[in-house]
Amino acid sequence: MASSAPVVIYPPDEEGGRRVRIDGTILGRANNVRDVARFMQEAGLQDWDEMDVVRSALIEWRGGGPDAWTM
Repeated sequence: MASSAPVVIYPPDEEGGRRVRIDGTILGRANNVRDVARFMQEAGLQDWDEMDVVRSALIEWRGGGPDAWTM
């Protein structure tokens, strides 16, 4: 099933990291919300911080929300 959100955070892996996909491209692996905010900044949203990540409807969290970093 395709996501309607431009940003997808995948479920945590065995090491607690989550893949981050923005506009169909995997940008890397985040270990916390701060890492997701950095990916968003690199994608052009320079003013984004952790609270923007937690509250945004642009992000689809799979396998748990922004507080889920372990399997």
